[in-house]
Amino acid sequence: MEIKNYDVLDQKIALKLSGIFKVLSDPTRINILNILKHGENSVTEIELKLNMTHSAISHQLRILKDKNLVKFKKRGKEVFYAFADHHVLSIYNQALEHIQHT
Repeated sequence: MEIKNYDVLDQKIALKLSGIFKVLSDPTRINILNILKHGENSVTEIELKLNMTHSAISHQLRILKDKNLVKFKKRGKEVFYAFADHHVLSIYNQALEHIQHT
């Protein structure tokens, strides 16, 4: 079987894609994304919904932010998070739909 160039991803892209899937593999981060699916939330709102500490939620949000999966804005002392863009929401929704279908 002949392998064409377009059958293999560039190594840099493959590593970035792999990194996103690694970040998405954590149940806590999945729950955070599920909360953000319904709109922007503060760290305090997320910690109350997940019954976790502020520092634990902030740590998970930092990981999501580092992969450009969420964005944030400050209002006073509070930090609010949301999906970075519609692509992230689409990935989340398609994965959820896939597991509900099978």
